[in-house]
Amino acid sequence: MNKVCVFNETKEDLRTYEKEVKKLLVYALKKEQVKKSECNVIFVDNERIQEINRTYRKIDRVTDVISFALEDNLEITLEVRILGDIYISIDRAREQASSYGHSLQREICFLAVHGLYHLLGYNHEKKEEEKIMFQKQEEVLAAYGIVR
Repeated sequence: MNKVCVFNETKEDLRTYEKEVKKLLVYALKKEQVKKSECNVIFVDNERIQEINRTYRKIDRVTDVISFALEDNLEITLEVRILGDIYISIDRAREQASSYGHSLQREICFLAVHGLYHLLGYNHEKKEEEKIMFQKQEEVLAAYGIVR
């Protein structure tokens, strides 16, 4: 069984999005045939995500999502896969939803799935990698009913 925990570190009431993200990521994990895993999603504001970005990536600017995959350095096999943490800036998600002309729900769901695929080892540093990762993201979102 896959477990997704969502934490809200903002002052906003985000319970609707918390429930949606949990269900969506459990769905995505099942679609990827991942069993017995855990991950966290943490909603933060721009100030906090910039601090995280500066501290851990040495990039002093706001970003939309940061994933910390625990399996990247794990050399042991656990009964439950602890995938890692996904930080999503709600402020940035709101800005991007407006800019892209879709709902905040769609943007948060996209960022959550994007972060999850990073936890699963996917990347978009090269064009071929980006194509695979973004195709998987869009397939999950469309199958789940989250469209632009």
